[in-house]
Amino acid sequence: MDFAPSAQAADLTERVRAFLAEELEPVERDYHRDLAAARLAGTAWQPLPLIEELKTKARERGLWNLFLPAGHSDPYGEGLSNVDYAPIAELTGRSAIAPLVLNCNAPDTGNMEVLLKYGTEAQKQEWLEPLLAGEIRSAFAMTEPDVASSDATNMAATAVVDGDEMVINGRKWWTSGIGHPDCRVMIFMGLTDPDADRHHQHTMVLVPRDAPGVKVERMLSTMGFQDEPLGHGEVSFTDVRVPLTNVIGGPGEAFAIAQGRLGPGRVHHCMRLIGLAELALELACKRALERTAFGKPIANLGGNRERIAEARIAIDSVRLLVLNAAWKLDQGGPLNALSEVAQIKVSAPNVAQQVIDMAIQLHGGGGLSDDHPLAGAWTTARALRLADGPDEVHRGVVARLELGKYGARR
Repeated sequence: MDFAPSAQAADLTERVRAFLAEELEPVERDYHRDLAAARLAGTAWQPLPLIEELKTKARERGLWNLFLPAGHSDPYGEGLSNVDYAPIAELTGRSAIAPLVLNCNAPDTGNMEVLLKYGTEAQKQEWLEPLLAGEIRSAFAMTEPDVASSDATNMAATAVVDGDEMVINGRKWWTSGIGHPDCRVMIFMGLTDPDADRHHQHTMVLVPRDAPGVKVERMLSTMGFQDEPLGHGEVSFTDVRVPLTNVIGGPGEAFAIAQGRLGPGRVHHCMRLIGLAELALELACKRALERTAFGKPIANLGGNRERIAEARIAIDSVRLLVLNAAWKLDQGGPLNALSEVAQIKVSAPNVAQQVIDMAIQLHGGGGLSDDHPLAGAWTTARALRLADGPDEVHRGVVARLELGKYGARR
């Protein structure tokens, strides 16, 4: 196994590091202050001008669409392998706005990869080109409120072929990105043929945000955070008609597309979580040395040195686990890394959540407030234990593959 980055990736990593230090870190606290003020004024769903200014600077420095996979480079990205992109994703995880500024933000990244791999030339021209240019945003509509979406075959929302159109009905929630005013299109996943085998019943369809019959019923909060200006919404679809040419990859191909989409995307999420955990540990160490209680630095009280040591060990361990999954993906694609991807989906958010929780404890009451980024960071880590599929499902995949080595049936 070789986790060493290429010379190209090493250079890009250092350029991203410099960009974050020079352009984002000095203004991020102000950004969150201004966003809080916008919430009070009721204008938080309108992006702050600072983001567009930073996006322009990122493009000028050539730090744009760095997530694009090998085989897809100029004029939009660098065509990095998963191993090469991993340290860049880790750096961006330290910032709440860096992925958006570098046009590497979910769900746009996954949607762009779907269109790159499976989209027609017409679909790419209409939707992919403006997404790659950062001119529009997108959303992904899969999870439903009335079924257990941990089993995606439960989906009840429908996408039915009617002549040269696809008719869409149903209700989705946790549709990420739908709140952004620049969101122009969704990838909708719905039931097309209930009589087909369970992995060929569903279809992915491009649905314009302004199509008749599409209605955002409400925006959802995650433990009190609404994630403006992107957000997660509950969306209803009532007799929505789109051309059959909006189908991605063909009817019944949604699950095959989803497997190709989710592997690399989970590496991105997991490496960003490692960056978030690194930030939390850094803040915890500084706080533990700056503050005193009972005549001692907090670092010397209550087993905190041991907690800091365990956090370092856990972060470094999960980083290697993620790099291993990235390498396996690079060597043979998603089917070559089923267990490894499932492992990191369990491990990374749990480790991040534990490290952030320790950092909150060392910050005392301040750790629960918006004066520090820890409360929001904890919520992000906790949410990702569900957003990419529940821990239990991924543990089940690991166990099934492990037991299969010894003859156990599915």
